[in-house]
Amino acid sequence: QEQLMESGGGLVQAGGSLRLSCAASRSIFSSAAMGWYRQAPGKQRELVARITRGDTTNYPDSVKGRFIISRDNAKNTVYLQMNSLKPEDTGNYYCSADFPGVRYWGKGTLVTVSA
Repeated sequence: QEQLMESGGGLVQAGGSLRLSCAASRSIFSSAAMGWYRQAPGKQRELVARITRGDTTNYPDSVKGRFIISRDNAKNTVYLQMNSLKPEDTGNYYCSADFPGVRYWGKGTLVTVSA
């Protein structure tokens, strides 16, 4: 494992910003759609953002207009820029790599947003 490595989590105040990074292996990054999911304690893991190899992006209504997913093919890295953070954004954020029929996960990075 250890093919996806997240970084950038931390503690921020409401209204602040964070940028998460996910470094992937070349073999994964060149072939997979990439995404970010989050999970709060006792809650289901939910999609935060997704970007395909064709650069089509998807966001749920809860983060639309505040979060931006992007990918840097030269660096094999996907980013999640999070702006106007709210306490309900708190959770473990996981990087994902999607192939047909299978999804790989990073180990997660914790984001805590204080009121």
